[in-house]
Amino acid sequence: MGNGWHEWPLVLFTVLGQCVVGGLVVVGLGWMASQDDRPGQQRIVRSLFILWLVMGIAFLASIAHLGSPLRAFNSLNRVGESALSNEIACGSLFFAVGGLWWLVAVTGKMPARVGRIWLIFSMILGIVFIWAMTRVYQIDTVPTWFTPYTTLGFFLTALLSGPVFAALLLRIAKIPFKGTLFASLSVAALLVSVAVILLQSVHIGAVHSSVQQASALVPDYALLQIWRVGLLCAGLGCWICPLVRRQTPHTLGLLAGWLCVIAGELLGRGIFYGLHMTVGMAVAG
Repeated sequence: MGNGWHEWPLVLFTVLGQCVVGGLVVVGLGWMASQDDRPGQQRIVRSLFILWLVMGIAFLASIAHLGSPLRAFNSLNRVGESALSNEIACGSLFFAVGGLWWLVAVTGKMPARVGRIWLIFSMILGIVFIWAMTRVYQIDTVPTWFTPYTTLGFFLTALLSGPVFAALLLRIAKIPFKGTLFASLSVAALLVSVAVILLQSVHIGAVHSSVQQASALVPDYALLQIWRVGLLCAGLGCWICPLVRRQTPHTLGLLAGWLCVIAGELLGRGIFYGLHMTVGMAVAG
């Protein structure tokens, strides 16, 4: 029983990976919208170094979870058959294709049409990567994970953390970005997340085996979720409050906001791993 932080490599890998995908989609749209501003596009590409650095940290965390980093490639042995192998393969492909696009684009020699198609393909691979992540946890012997809330939660992380991360990167690149649409999308994702928390708490209360009650896995579930929602509200507020005042968010404000959102999602993902239980002798609910 606990908050699931013993699975910190997976907590970091999943949250940061989903954040990067969400950030790339929004920044990618900004890059394509700046096609008449080549210097602006180059500033965006340079700022994306931070995004791929975060993706690199996520993969380093995932390798730490494998026990022996030298055996990391063994996780690809059953691509097409194992959800874990599919996840690693999709993530590696996303990282390789997107990273290679960045390496070519940063030189300033990327043909406009090729770059656009390549970037869109990278964005699609990112979405597939998140979907592959969700399949790893759809295990019928783990009733607390084997629900639509798992899939929804993973995509909500991308919607919550990705846009504010993109806003930070575009601000660093000195690209005008009101982001009202994406800010509204993140607020909607926050509201859906609150609804998921409430519905999931009801579901958890009804799941038990002959020896274990799911609600006892994380005794401080309600308190931790309150802290999580508070961090998410504070983080999005750092971005949205200046927009409401018709002001441009400052870089430090966006950085603080992104870190708060990431902290909130890390806390939520820790709760997720803390809820792990197997069917045992019998499960009801």
